[in-house]
Amino acid sequence: MPRSTPWRAAVAAVAVALSVIVPALPAGAATQSFRNPVNPSADPSLMYYKGSYYVATTRGDRIGIWRSPSLATLLAAPEQVVWRDSDTSRNTQMWAPAFRHVGSRWYIYYTASDGVDANHRMYVLESAGDDPMGPYTFKAKIADFGEYAIDGEPITHNGQSYFVWTGPGRGQGGPAQLYIARMSNAWTVTGGRVAIPADGGCTEVREGPTPLYRNGRTFLTYSTCDTGKPDYQLWMKSIANGADPMVAANWTQHAGPVFSRNDATGVWGPGHHSFFQSPDGTQDWIAYHGKNTSTNTYNFRTTRVQRFTWNADGTPNFGRPLAAGATQQLPSGDPGAATSVINDFDAQVTYAGSWQSGSGCGTQCFWSNDHWSGSTGATATIRFTGTRVALLSVRDTGNGIAAISIDGGAEQRVDYYSAIRVGEQLNYMSPVLAAGAHTLRVRVTGERNAASSSTVISMDRIEVY
Repeated sequence: MPRSTPWRAAVAAVAVALSVIVPALPAGAATQSFRNPVNPSADPSLMYYKGSYYVATTRGDRIGIWRSPSLATLLAAPEQVVWRDSDTSRNTQMWAPAFRHVGSRWYIYYTASDGVDANHRMYVLESAGDDPMGPYTFKAKIADFGEYAIDGEPITHNGQSYFVWTGPGRGQGGPAQLYIARMSNAWTVTGGRVAIPADGGCTEVREGPTPLYRNGRTFLTYSTCDTGKPDYQLWMKSIANGADPMVAANWTQHAGPVFSRNDATGVWGPGHHSFFQSPDGTQDWIAYHGKNTSTNTYNFRTTRVQRFTWNADGTPNFGRPLAAGATQQLPSGDPGAATSVINDFDAQVTYAGSWQSGSGCGTQCFWSNDHWSGSTGATATIRFTGTRVALLSVRDTGNGIAAISIDGGAEQRVDYYSAIRVGEQLNYMSPVLAAGAHTLRVRVTGERNAASSSTVISMDRIEVY
């Protein structure tokens, strides 16, 4: 879709970032590549355990988990809701679930409130057995010191468990702080808390503290600046093996952000993350949320993953956020999946009626180009072989309503409108289909909701499963 000149200037940079081209594979053959996002939500806790990836994200009114044997198919996995709460003091604004495995049980730490932000506290669920999908029961409120508290999760240092979290903040009084307290078991802190001063390049938040371990050293990575801002980013403190984490002065502050916005690839606000290893344990990966818009908004945060490495001095090197559509190799040991990607210019896509195309959308489009039409009755037809298909493209203030059908079946209306312009959004995920060849048709209806200024529909990236 059309965009102003500054976006065109970024096209060359994005083309480099997306320069990996995956060869065509026979139908049903497993590929060893994938593209972000791997989940349409924010604040991911992502891990690999006994043959599957699991991710839990912020859902607001529930705790949900997605599971997939390959990272390549995680976006198409169904959500399984593992917890809802009838207690009105803690059943809304449920944020930032985090997994921990202790003994033969799984624990999910999360934040919730009664609908008043200042009343956010932290809670923990416990699984009935050794299955990350549960079932879960409510275990306890944790680390309640009588004030706003969010984003808590355990860390282990010198063989001792500690709980780290954020509080107060968000206008609740005092600077946003990281706090730490000892744990006596997986759901209980003991003794007092200690504030850990943390730099961040802004004053709003120090949130989502998450541990990373290397050679006995504990790195505490955390997010700073409001998550709605494009400058939401990761900073880091660390503590040496043998040092007491309850002594604030023992923590070393690392200068500057360690992971931040990448305008050249169209990724803003990267943060609130987790770490996981490849299935064979040889690679380290980060999962985080980011946005394809520089607008200050809490919407459109999606979960992305990418591999990271280590510097010679033993510190992590997270690199820069990759473009959402950048083709990456799957983690080592991932079995892969029969997936493929289609660009809107590929031969599998045919257009009827009046369509325009071009590269004016720059970093907001896959391969820096797309097709668009506001002409009533115009169609785009995609031929694919698989069991599921997803459509990702720009949403904008001038977008309208599409009618989408598969194999000549009933049409589903999908509104491509957004109050702000944002790139590579998941607009449609098909139901599970019989394995084989299928045809998907996108029809421009010429309709729009009352807030939209036009009826345009865009075609960009098509993921096939």
